[in-house]
Amino acid sequence: MDTTPPRPGDLSAALPELPLFPLPQTVLFPGALLPLHIFEPRYRALVRDALGTHRILSVVLITDPRALDAHGHPAIAQVAGAGEIIDHAELPGGRYNIMLRGRARVRLAERPFVPPYRTAAATLLEDEPGEVPAQDHAALISTAASFAALVRDRDSNFEFRLPRDAATSLVADLCAHHLILDARERQAVLETLDVVARVRRVTEALALQQLALASAARDVN
Repeated sequence: MDTTPPRPGDLSAALPELPLFPLPQTVLFPGALLPLHIFEPRYRALVRDALGTHRILSVVLITDPRALDAHGHPAIAQVAGAGEIIDHAELPGGRYNIMLRGRARVRLAERPFVPPYRTAAATLLEDEPGEVPAQDHAALISTAASFAALVRDRDSNFEFRLPRDAATSLVADLCAHHLILDARERQAVLETLDVVARVRRVTEALALQQLALASAARDVN
């Protein structure tokens, strides 16, 4: 039996018993950065355990806070983002500030609950093969830039930049993570493995948000 401790960032080692961090409005995408403040005792324990092993955890969307299981846990999505703790600071009282970097989409099969936090057996989800038409890529970039500029006009501190020469799948994921406002729509994008369909869905969502924001601004004026 191999007793070698898992290496930090070893995603495969984390998958059989992936720690779950359910949140009501947060969806983690591959390639995205997510800062989190950890204060609940069960999640402080989760972070300690992760830091001592593979540094991997899953941020999973709470789909219905009213649908509780026998342990009082709310219903969660079956697809989530797995992320690696790439930076952390331990605070007084055992709290943490951590920075997660999304590593992968995963499908979750929740394991029997062993306190203090939930875990799942997870399987990696891969993008479906297919080439994104150049016009779809260009439409995504243009729509994202237009919506980001509209937000920046209202909040001078807002910044959104895409990495140069990023793959279209990553561009769609980062646009969804940072720009799509509705958590359920972000979750739907996360679950879309067809990259062409994902790109078009993100583009449409951002175009609708831009129209809504522009309309709201006209109504105010």
